[in-house]
Amino acid sequence: MLTREENELLTRVGPGTPMGEMMRRYWLPALLSSELPEPDCPPVRVKLLGEELVAFRDTQGRVGLLDEFCPHRQASLFLGRNEEEGLRCVFHGWKYAVYGSCVDMPNEHLESRFKEKVHIKSYPTVEMAGGIWAYMGPVEKRPAPPGMEWTRAPEAHRNLSKTWEQCNYLQAIEGGIDTVHSAFLHRNDLSDKTSLGQLNHRPRLDVERTGYGFRYAGIRNIGEYGTYVRVYQFVLPFHQFRPSQIAKANGKRASIPQNRGHMWVPMDDENTMVYNWLLATDTDKPFTPAAILKYESNAGRGPDGESAVRRRTRANNWLIDRQVQKKKTFTGIEGLNTQDLAAQESMGPIVDRTREHLGSTDRAIIEFRKILLDAVRDFQKGIEPPGVDSNTYRQVRAADMIIPTGTPWQEAAKEELKARF
Repeated sequence: MLTREENELLTRVGPGTPMGEMMRRYWLPALLSSELPEPDCPPVRVKLLGEELVAFRDTQGRVGLLDEFCPHRQASLFLGRNEEEGLRCVFHGWKYAVYGSCVDMPNEHLESRFKEKVHIKSYPTVEMAGGIWAYMGPVEKRPAPPGMEWTRAPEAHRNLSKTWEQCNYLQAIEGGIDTVHSAFLHRNDLSDKTSLGQLNHRPRLDVERTGYGFRYAGIRNIGEYGTYVRVYQFVLPFHQFRPSQIAKANGKRASIPQNRGHMWVPMDDENTMVYNWLLATDTDKPFTPAAILKYESNAGRGPDGESAVRRRTRANNWLIDRQVQKKKTFTGIEGLNTQDLAAQESMGPIVDRTREHLGSTDRAIIEFRKILLDAVRDFQKGIEPPGVDSNTYRQVRAADMIIPTGTPWQEAAKEELKARF
């Protein structure tokens, strides 16, 4: 467990906090490209690291990310008119370009040069892999854009969606990197006794630090079949790569081999936007629209599922069905993603980690906290955090496999853990 001071250090992300300032050294997903579908479309509110922002796509298609509130009288630019290369405040008509410069003040006299003195806070953006990313740190420290394998893959080989989670980013991450809970929380067929998670609920965990964060393996002895190994990658501050799980002990995989993952992006101390990505890892087997729809729907997202707008929340107990829980699934909650959200949100907005009792299968969480504490404390001393340099993780991916018992997983998985795109 953590001390109260350590918990505060890791969970607070607003401007001026150590963790918030460290996170500002990374490129952060701000919104989906589809939320700004065309030039001069309506602006969108964005909340990142406790800051209220507004995003818009100008007439040339460039994306601006500005402070939401006009420097004149603090009216919201979400109400603004997106027109002719800028976002215009509806209160008095002041207009801002994507880089934050004020380009028009129609309520000032023609000879006035006042607009040259006004600049609204703006953050640089890059658009890639279906997302719009922002950098909120010092200009001189801006790194190259992100370089995960899934961001480099052709469009037909990837998918990106997002879900609003109503709790602190840290407990969301810790739920995601917990490799044991899937045998319980995600047990959606109580009659199934043959899936790999049901053959062994007690994996041994190995965690190894890397230049980008860490990688970790859940290692399960499954008797006559050998050893099932599931290797994850974690790129600081919030990127997880996980493999598509082998369905049964016979080694049968999903029809389209995949890596999957999340980016748990702090909106503020008590809210997280979870970006869910999907990668078809075989360069010759892209996704079909039906395959993506099936995966998203199974996760509880999909066209009728959860997104940034939630139907299943703490307010309605995530629509848990006690009869389904009794007879069919372990939770009675529909959708893998929603099951995760329910467990993590049920802890409260920020969990009190001084009350925990962690066991041997929590090793990845324990080591993650140590790594994150080391990173933020080093950052306070002027040391750049791990994972800022995209070259440190460009060639990695996650993998799972069944290997002969006694074989070191590092050697057995060596080729499977290399990126192909």
